Amino acid sequence: MEISSAIEKFLVYIKSEKSYSGHTLSTYSKALEQFFEYIKKEIDSEILLEELVLDDIRPFLGYLHDDGMKKNSLRLKVSVVKSFFKYCYKMKYIKFNPAALISAPKTDKKLPSFFLESEVTELIDTFGSDDVIQLRDKALIELLYSSGLRISEALNINVSDLNFASSSLKVLGKGNKERVVPIGSKAIEAIKNYLKYRDKLVNTQSGQALFLAKNGKRLYQSSIYRKINSKMKGISESPKKSPHVFRHSFATHLLDHGADIKSVSEMLGHARLSTTQIYTHVSIEKLKEAYKKAHPKA
Repeated sequence: MEISSAIEKFLVYIKSEKSYSGHTLSTYSKALEQFFEYIKKEIDSEILLEELVLDDIRPFLGYLHDDGMKKNSLRLKVSVVKSFFKYCYKMKYIKFNPAALISAPKTDKKLPSFFLESEVTELIDTFGSDDVIQLRDKALIELLYSSGLRISEALNINVSDLNFASSSLKVLGKGNKERVVPIGSKAIEAIKNYLKYRDKLVNTQSGQALFLAKNGKRLYQSSIYRKINSKMKGISESPKKSPHVFRHSFATHLLDHGADIKSVSEMLGHARLSTTQIYTHVSIEKLKEAYKKAHPKA
C-alpha cells in the first residue's frame, strides 16, 4: 500500500470513528505530511508502507530537530506517527509495527522564574512604615522570601504558629504535612512591626489569622497576587511576577550561596529531593551565563 493512501485512511478513521476535533485533525494531518515528506526526501519516494522498517522511521526525530523543532513539538509528532502505524498494524496493512520501539524525547523542563536579590530588596523598600496595609504586605513578602513558603501556606499562618524565641514558624503544607521552618531576622522585624498595628484590621471574623484583609478576614491570594505583579513590573524582567516566584528565589539564592540541597528541600517541604534539584539547574545556568560574559575564551 502507498503511504499516502494509508495516511488518508487513517485521517478518515480518526475523524469518523474517533470523532477527533478539527484542531486535532489538523495537527495529525500536518505531522503525517511532514513524515511523508521526510520519507520521500530522505528514504525513497517510491517506498511502500509495508517496506518501512524501524531504521527508516527513527531518523525522523533528527530530521525534525535539525529543522529547529523543540522537544515538546517532537513528542507530539512522534506520538502521531506511532498512532498511525498502530492503526495500520490493526488494520493489517502491515505485518509488523516498525514504530513500536520508537521512543519520544523527554519533555523540556522549564526552569523556574526567580527574582534577583537586588530586585527583592528594591521591592521591599517600596513599602512605607506608617500604614497597616503596607506593613502587612512588607511582612508577608519578607516571610515568603525568608522561608520559601507557598503563598497558601503563608496566608494560612496563625499568630500562634510564630515562635520568635527560636526564629521559627510552624507551617501546614501539602497533604496536611506539618513542618517547622526558620525565619530570617528581617522577616521577624517586619512581622513584629506589622503586629503592632494588626489590631486596626481585627474584628469578630479575624480569629488567629496572621495576615488580615481590610474586612478583617484572612487575606486572600488574589489580592496579594495583583499587588506583587503590579509592583514587580517596574522592577524585574522575570517572565513571571507572582508570590510563588519568591519561593523560587528563596531556593535559588540559598543554593547560590552554598546551602545544602537536602536542607533546602526540607525547608521547602518537598517530598522528593529530585523536586528541589530543578533549582540547581537555575544556578548552573546563571554560572554559565556569567562565564560567557566574563571569560575571554568563552
